[in-house]
Amino acid sequence: MKDFKNKVAVVTGAASGIGLGLAKRAASEGMKLVIADIEDKPLQAVAEQLTALGAADVLAIKTDVSKADDMDALAEKTIEKYGTIHLLFNNAGVGGGGCMWELDTDYWEWVLGVNLWGVIHGIRTFTKYMVAQKEGHIVNTASIAGLISAPTTGPYTVSKHAVVGLSETLYGELRNAEANVGVSVLCPAYVDTKIYAAERNRPLEDAVKNDPARIAEQKAIEEMASEFFSSAAMATEAVADQVFDAISNDTFYILTHPKGSKIQIEKRMHEILDGGQPSSTGPEDFPFE
Repeated sequence: MKDFKNKVAVVTGAASGIGLGLAKRAASEGMKLVIADIEDKPLQAVAEQLTALGAADVLAIKTDVSKADDMDALAEKTIEKYGTIHLLFNNAGVGGGGCMWELDTDYWEWVLGVNLWGVIHGIRTFTKYMVAQKEGHIVNTASIAGLISAPTTGPYTVSKHAVVGLSETLYGELRNAEANVGVSVLCPAYVDTKIYAAERNRPLEDAVKNDPARIAEQKAIEEMASEFFSSAAMATEAVADQVFDAISNDTFYILTHPKGSKIQIEKRMHEILDGGQPSSTGPEDFPFE
């Protein structure tokens, strides 16, 4: 797909981060936009920004992507308003880490619910419209952590590996069906998003969520991460440009930091093919270039 003007794009996780970058780029292309996020107030503010940037039309819908009913409603409202969809960005995501044997099931369910089930629901609810019209492109946001494995990032890494596998399988199914629907999987490394602050949206009991010690700890983590990401990470606008280039060129794997990512991926493949052991590296080895 090379012509985007007046076509319809759906972006989940659109109120911040990569989702916001994608929505802004889509708006600058003159697209009609459906933006979804679990945070309603920031979402409505973004809708106003996108109109100012040139979006042909904007529909903002508060959505919890982990919930099937919410995603069903998102698809229904999109088709009801626009009658079609051309670009689907399954982008909503949260972080998730710690030693796996120390994490409770609620934590796993939260991360997998957003990062994996959000993508599954997006594919389940929207792909049939693209197949029927024989036009469209789906971009699923994974991570470099979906192509390599880093200790202390268990739930996140598991979810992102699954998104890569899901995307590869979807690509094959659409190709076999001669559907003329493209698929890309976005595997970013360090990008200036607020994913480190995603804990604010984790469903928790009020007593836990409002615990002063927990709040102070989370604030310290966010301040440290914010300083790092704002100084060293790639801008979301640059990622959005890469994504739209990939859509135009029908590129499947989108590596935001191709040099470093390819080195890490090649290293992992050699460990598999040579019968070696997984490297005990962590996020500190995610690429910057």
